[in-house]
Amino acid sequence: MEPIDLRSDTVTKPTEAMRRAMADAPVGDDVYGEDPTVNRLQEKVAEFLGKEAGLFVPSGSMGNLISLYLQAGRGGEVLAHEQSHIIHYELASGAALAGCQILAVAGDRGILKPEALERHLRGPVYHNARTKLVEIENTGNLAGGICYTQAELAAVRTWASSRNLPVHMDGARLWNAAVAQSVTAASLATYADTVTVCFSKGLGAPVGSVLTGSKAFIAEGLRIRKMLGGGMRQAGILAAGALYALDHHVAPLAEDHLHSRQLAEALQSSGWAQVPVLPETNIVFAQTPGRNAADVAARLAEKGLRCSALSADRIRLVTHRDVTKAQIDRACELIRTLF
Repeated sequence: MEPIDLRSDTVTKPTEAMRRAMADAPVGDDVYGEDPTVNRLQEKVAEFLGKEAGLFVPSGSMGNLISLYLQAGRGGEVLAHEQSHIIHYELASGAALAGCQILAVAGDRGILKPEALERHLRGPVYHNARTKLVEIENTGNLAGGICYTQAELAAVRTWASSRNLPVHMDGARLWNAAVAQSVTAASLATYADTVTVCFSKGLGAPVGSVLTGSKAFIAEGLRIRKMLGGGMRQAGILAAGALYALDHHVAPLAEDHLHSRQLAEALQSSGWAQVPVLPETNIVFAQTPGRNAADVAARLAEKGLRCSALSADRIRLVTHRDVTKAQIDRACELIRTLF
């Protein structure tokens, strides 16, 4: 049997219909601003998120980096949750390329709170770094796909505004948060000045993210994208996949969320795993007390279920559109009978 791959929602592959849309996409030279499909994607995502403009980038990491570069800059400091993707999985690009440092702020469930942010705000001492930006990740990957509520977002935004700080949202899985909470993506994006969203995770497109913000910010972002090597030519072939995903693959994320809860229940009842935080979206973390997580992952792989060991006693499973209900049922049975 084909392995059930729950390592990440990035393993999704484009559907035949998406491939046809990509093959048929009208294209032009995007460095000249002449690719009609890229332009349509940028405009559509900006409208979806309630922003003035958007910029198609190869990856969410590049979108985040552009935001750090323009809003924090050399010698600036960014306040971000200690579990943030920009701290753990983006090769210190904020420091290496944008010249800023990222300060890790603690918080339960991956959620930033104003009181924690206040403790890390730099005073007006000349030898201190200057606090320049607050970064939010919604949903939080290492937090187990947990969503910010609108009240939590509003609290961070209110605090940041009172300190004249912009807010950037890493919304790689913002679509999941919107579906899980039955709200629009725009209602969540309104609490941030700039927002990145990704199409190559749960939405199943092969490549691409969009960075959104004001027209002035995106005009500058276009320059930094080119500096970072992100100037693409006939990129409409890729943008067409993202457009198709936006039109057809957002609502079905709810099924991925149901599957993650099913997996969590199987893990919790297995006798060898513990699920400290029940999944809100499509990410499940489980502790493996008394067992090495890498050994557990290897044993599951032998049985036909692929997952990730993220620490000595922690595994991660991520549901996505390429895994069927029948495969989830089989995965749950493998989990229950593993030991």
